[in-house]
This record gives sequence, C-alpha cells and structure tokens, in this order.
Amino acid sequence: MSLLDEGVVAIAEAVRSGRAKAAEVVEESLSRIGAGDGELHCFHTVMTEEARRQAAEVDAAVAAGRDPGPLAGVPVALKDNLCTKGTLTTCSSKILEDWVPPYDATVVERLAAAGAVAVGKTNLDEFAMGSSTENSAFGPTRNPWDTTRVPGGSSGGSAAAVAAGFVPLALGSDTGGSIRQPASLCGVVGVKPTYGLVSRYGLIAFASSLDQIGTFALTVRDAAIGLEVIAGHDGRDSTSLDREAPELVPSLSGGVEGLRIGVIEDFVADVSASAQAATTAAAEALASAGAKVEATSVPEVLHGLPAYYVIAPAEASSNLARYDGVRYGLRVDGPDVATMNARTRGAGFGPEVRRRIMIGTYALSAGYYDAYYGQAQRVRTLVVRAFERAYRDFDVLIAPVTPSEAFRLGEKTANPLEMYLSDVCAVPSNLAGHPAVSVPFALGEAGLPVGVQVLAPALGEPLMLRVAAALEAAAPAGVRGPVRPGGTREAGRA
Repeated sequence: MSLLDEGVVAIAEAVRSGRAKAAEVVEESLSRIGAGDGELHCFHTVMTEEARRQAAEVDAAVAAGRDPGPLAGVPVALKDNLCTKGTLTTCSSKILEDWVPPYDATVVERLAAAGAVAVGKTNLDEFAMGSSTENSAFGPTRNPWDTTRVPGGSSGGSAAAVAAGFVPLALGSDTGGSIRQPASLCGVVGVKPTYGLVSRYGLIAFASSLDQIGTFALTVRDAAIGLEVIAGHDGRDSTSLDREAPELVPSLSGGVEGLRIGVIEDFVADVSASAQAATTAAAEALASAGAKVEATSVPEVLHGLPAYYVIAPAEASSNLARYDGVRYGLRVDGPDVATMNARTRGAGFGPEVRRRIMIGTYALSAGYYDAYYGQAQRVRTLVVRAFERAYRDFDVLIAPVTPSEAFRLGEKTANPLEMYLSDVCAVPSNLAGHPAVSVPFALGEAGLPVGVQVLAPALGEPLMLRVAAALEAAAPAGVRGPVRPGGTREAGRA
C-alpha cells in the first residue's frame, strides 16, 4: 500500500522520522490529481509549485533536526472559500473568478505551521449554497464511487478528493451540513466542530452565525488530528472561543462502556431504508460495545430546516452585498452606479445564489422581519433548548446524516425544495452551534456509502469523537475509501 493511502498519521510519522520525504508524498498526490481529477473535478486550482516549495521546506527542517509539526508532509486540500495568499479563491462563483487574496485564512496558516502541504483548492456549490456541488459556476464534482452521482455539497470537492485518495486530509465548511452530508455520500469521515472552536478568519462568509470550518479524512483519528491543528482561539475572529485547542486523539480509544446514547427517532422515520438500517445497526453496535442506547424524541429538530432556510438566506443577503462591482471581483460596466451594480451581480451570481439573496432580502424587509426572520430565530431558540433537554439524559445522540445515498447528477436540480430536504438531519446542529461528525457505517442498496451522525453538546468533541471511533471500529469492511472512479477500492483498505 502506498504511504499516501495509509493516512495522516502514517505520513507524518514517516516524514518526521526521515523514513520518507515530504517531496515524494506530495509528488504522488499531485500525480494522482493529474491522472484522475479530469473525470471527477474535485479541484479548481492545483497549487503545484507552492506545494513543492512547502514540501521542500518540510524536508529541510527534518534534515536540520527540527520537528516540522504533527502534519509533516501531509498533502491537504482546501475548500475554495478559504483565503490563500497569492492563490485564486473563487467560491466557485464568476463574481470572484479572478480574485487573489492578499492574506491566508487562519486555518491555512495553522496547517502550514503544522507541516501540512496545501496541494489545491476544491470545488464547491457557489458561495457554499447547495447540497450537491452542482451549483458551481465551473461545473459539478462527481462522486468517486459512481461518477454518475453527486458527491454531496457544498464541500463536495473536498469530500471527493479524500474519497478518491488524492489527499488524506481536506478542509471544508459546514453551514447546514456541508461537511457531514458529502462525507456520508462519499464514504469518508467529516467533522463539524462547535461554533467558535475554529477561527472563521479568512473564510468567505455565507451565513456568519452558522458557518464553521472542519475536516475530512478517511479515519476518525486522522480527522481528529487535523481538527486539533486548526482549532483554538484567534483574536482576529470576534466569535472565536477564548480557549486552547482541545486534545482529541488521547480519548479516541476510550470505548463507550457506560455511556448514555440517544437515537433521535424523529429523523429515522423520514429517511431511506438504507439510512434507517445504518442508524439501527449503529445503535446495536454501540449497545454491544457496552453503551446504554435508547430511542428518544426531539421533535423540535424537525422545525430546524424551515428556520434555517430563513436565517441562512437572510445572513447571505447581507454578507453578499459587498460584491457590488466596486471594491473587488467582477465588474460589468453600466451608464451609472446602480446599473453597473445590477449588471455585475446579475452576471456574477448563479441562479441559486440569486434565489437565496432574494429570499433573505425579503425576510429582512420592513413589514416582514418579525414574521419571518424574527420567528425563525425564535424557532432556533426552541431547537437549542430541545437539545439542552436531550443532553440531560444522554451523553451523545446519533442520527442519520442525510435522507438517502448519493443521488444522480441532475436528479434534483429542477426542484430546489427537494434539494433543500437533503439537509433536514444536519441543520439542527448548526442552529445550535453544536459539534457533529459523520462516520461511514454501511453500504446502501446501490452499493454506495451511508454515514451515521454522532451529535454532542457544545465543546463535546472529545466524547463525540470517542463514540465515532467506536462506530468506525464496528463498521463493516468496505464502507470507506479510498476508491478510484467507479467504486474500485484500494487493496488493503477496509
């Protein structure tokens, strides 16, 4: 097995010890991208020269007897809504098609400081608005398990890049399930942390009270190591929690003996048979491992989706007002400022972004603010309180991640409401600001991966990932990648 397929821990240990060169690992990653990404379209930009430079610096540090960090030589993919100094950052939108940021996002800085090597910027739904990565202005990403199907969204490029074995670690953002849903559909681990645990400085905003950056990897351990690196206080983000990055890896082997785990039955009834079966099997596996597992009802979570689709568009309409043709990005000239502004936004934003801006502007308008935005915020409070009650009885909760396996490209693009329903199991955690993780746990009827979600209260990542590791250990063989396009799994990978 290639070192690249052995994952984050193996690569970093080999590079730090001098048994392997970061340059060799990175060249293999770049080679795989060059050979396979033409079919999948995970990447907008491949940072070839920058990656080689970073890898050389890691190898030089090792040769000089210095420790390059816990991610030494690990190739990493970055969702293309994370600012990278000197490298295109497009948000998959024509309005930012040629924009090059003058600074790095905090998470990009922290990855580099830990010895990781950024190899490219990944495709996403435009401004992270979507559940299939079909809303990208530059074309969709395809699922490595079946290239006729979507990888999920909005972080579909990052999820697919990990699933295809291009990189062992990737970053995404999760506003309403945009890490966990593609993780489930692509058979990888996806972690959405507590709101404020990871700095949003340099993340191009969609909905500021919901957005959070997290990790994709093939294993819970690898995802946890990545999260340890990017987490922690940042004074440049006013919503950043004033606390040190948590230690996550030491708790992973603790098991679930004696833990109280609730299964959110409100979600289970409205998902596919495959998702139901995966959740039931996960509950049984945790019970067999010594946890006390019970069904529980949290009915308020079913109101999360309509509340989310008022709050998120409202915040988007405000955040995206900055793209006006004046300060940066696309500019389409007109006879006056108002016409220039309208032409720029009409040409620069795709249909889904325009739809959400209009919904959000309407919800914030005079006469409708209290009826829509104000009411949605009250529902959000109900969701938060419902979770608080649930966590009095349970240490963590489990639930399906998404209603179905990966659907076919084009299957839901004509019906926005059906597409929005892909997020029904995911958005409550964003509304509450709580952490959640998707773990590959089954193969559905079509032979495609199905994830199970572990949810925890705020700052409950150590326990959440401990349960996720137990689920991972109990999962059947063959439920996770890396896979080559068409669903061929690499030898030696369960």
